[in-house]
Amino acid sequence: MQVRAVDVMYSEWDCTLEDLPDAPAVRLGLRLIDGFKEASAARIMAERARGPFDNPEDLAHRAKLEQHEMQLLAGADALGSLSGHRRQQVWQASALRRAPKLLQGAPVDEDFLELPAALEGEEVVHDYNTVGLTLRSHPMLLLRPQLQKHRLARASDLDRVRAGQMVSYAGIVTVRQQPETAKGTVFISLEDETGNVQVIIWPHLKERFRPEVLRSKLLAVYGRWQREGDVKNLIAFKLKDLTPLLGGLSTTSRDFH
Repeated sequence: MQVRAVDVMYSEWDCTLEDLPDAPAVRLGLRLIDGFKEASAARIMAERARGPFDNPEDLAHRAKLEQHEMQLLAGADALGSLSGHRRQQVWQASALRRAPKLLQGAPVDEDFLELPAALEGEEVVHDYNTVGLTLRSHPMLLLRPQLQKHRLARASDLDRVRAGQMVSYAGIVTVRQQPETAKGTVFISLEDETGNVQVIIWPHLKERFRPEVLRSKLLAVYGRWQREGDVKNLIAFKLKDLTPLLGGLSTTSRDFH
């Protein structure tokens, strides 16, 4: 199913289904934007029902949005239908000022500054920081050239690995679990551009690598590949926090896709 980005011209507060000729698509809702309020979203939807917005200034005026609210929308790339790419949105939102009542709705004659689009890695970082997900390239795909230098496998590569073989793998941490019945064992789910890997960390290893277990966003694991039927796990022997690599996405070449 196709998933479409948050957009002030189409999004409701919650995620919704949009009818398409072939199959329905999911439209992400305004509620995903960190810090944006439902009351502000309600004003946007009410004004949009009266007619489409002409530009960001028209949106801010009709929906009575403050500058910081426009900046939240721009930072989340939710003004794309009105302002183009994210950098352009952010610049225009930052330049907005509430006009005096006498001048509200009057045309504004000012120079237009056209900014270059951000690198894809920078867009991915902004997506995660503002709405908690991205519809662009997976961050692991952008980092793959660096990870390959360290011979870190992908989830799809592990499907061809024999049980008991030692492997090195890295992925984005999506879930950490330490069930009370597991007697100190930690289970971490890692994700890359090809799939997911479940990692088992025994209590003695958790104590040795506590910072990596508790705080890593991007984690490398060296361990033994375990498979019994359809059940597959990576038994960790050594962990390394690769989170700093995520910070470098903003300078990653847009050729990596």
